Amino acid sequence: MKQPSQRQLRVSELVRHAVSDILVRGELRDPSLDGIVITVPEVRMSPDLKHADILVMPLGGNTFGQDRQDFVLTRLNANAKRMRGVLAKRITLKYMPDVRFHLDEQFDKAGKIDALLNLPKVKQDLERDRPDDEDEA
Repeated sequence: MKQPSQRQLRVSELVRHAVSDILVRGELRDPSLDGIVITVPEVRMSPDLKHADILVMPLGGNTFGQDRQDFVLTRLNANAKRMRGVLAKRITLKYMPDVRFHLDEQFDKAGKIDALLNLPKVKQDLERDRPDDEDEA
């Protein structure tokens, strides 16, 4: 997969900041999302900058359960056109990208890796492979 261009990265960060601010201020005006804190860790722009995939995570992650995450994702995607309109008032681009919301699963993956690294067998192997501090001094 090709790495994003500098322009894609710059626009994605601009969109990420704007979306975060819109969600914090409640500018979507969706009562079903009131009181839910949503983080926006990443935005991925298409090469032509006409599509933005916005990765979101309701604060609390899996503590809400999958149903709550699916609800938040459904409500955000239902408000995608409204989000696009609010974004158009905040940032100036030649074409305002279509937005799609996706759950960010990187936190879950990091948690699984941490759990694997904390297994007794893996810890034993890590301890065995670690150089002794006394030999280096």
